[in-house]
Amino acid sequence: MTEIDWPAAFEEQRPHLRAVAYRMLGSTSEADDAVQEAWLRLDGSGAGEIENLRAWLTTVVARIALNMLRSRSTRREQPFDQRMPDPIVDPIDGTDPEHEALLADSVGLALLMVLETLGPAERLAFVLHDMFGVPFDEIGTIVDRSPDAARQLASRARRRLRAANAIPDADLEAQRELVEAFLRASREGDFDGLVAVLHPDVVLRADFGPPCGTEEVHGIEAALKQARSYAELGLEAHLVLVNGAPGTVTMRDGRPFSLGAVVVREGRIAEIDFLGDPERLARLDLSWLRD
Repeated sequence: MTEIDWPAAFEEQRPHLRAVAYRMLGSTSEADDAVQEAWLRLDGSGAGEIENLRAWLTTVVARIALNMLRSRSTRREQPFDQRMPDPIVDPIDGTDPEHEALLADSVGLALLMVLETLGPAERLAFVLHDMFGVPFDEIGTIVDRSPDAARQLASRARRRLRAANAIPDADLEAQRELVEAFLRASREGDFDGLVAVLHPDVVLRADFGPPCGTEEVHGIEAALKQARSYAELGLEAHLVLVNGAPGTVTMRDGRPFSLGAVVVREGRIAEIDFLGDPERLARLDLSWLRD
């Protein structure tokens, strides 16, 4: 029998496992922790009776992520309303190859934001079945439910996603033009220009991190008020890709000040999610913006 190089076999599965964990947790650091824990369990298992390594590791990572989600809720680590998931930021002209697996299936921040509102079991059922094709009988085993109950969990998650309208317009070039127009109008203080690109019911959400928490405003007037306050700061704005879609990064004194993820619907910007948590922004690798 051929000796299996388990470390090499695991590394081959790492991109897939990180993608599963990132969708489950919305955190790149926690996803890496979950994948590392999966390796420790594989290394300690002897691995002799594993017939399908990919399936075995997917189940292990899912269980670890489920426990992390449950622990997160129990400890109430997030005192504010809705934490913004960790964004994946790339230059506007292309995605880093290491990010491609994380961003497959158009995993935009709008989708991840809705996943953050789901219960742990609902999130697991939707992610594993709808994104990775894991059968409901296997999902039921992970969440200690019957296959039919696991199917209902995924169905409830789907209804939540449909109600939240988390899927943006598909035309990325049109999205880019809108975000460029938004940045230009914001920079020039052209509020008529902003009105032209913003949806009448636009929603702006900002995650400032603890202790400030989150802030949410609705409508054109509230959006213009926010734009005025930002314009007065003299920020340096850059067009980037945020989870594969056009977004923004602003810099102040050479440091990231905010990140904006945009959702376009009906040809206008309908949602803008800002990350303004200095600690999390400092962890983003944006060195290419300074080159």
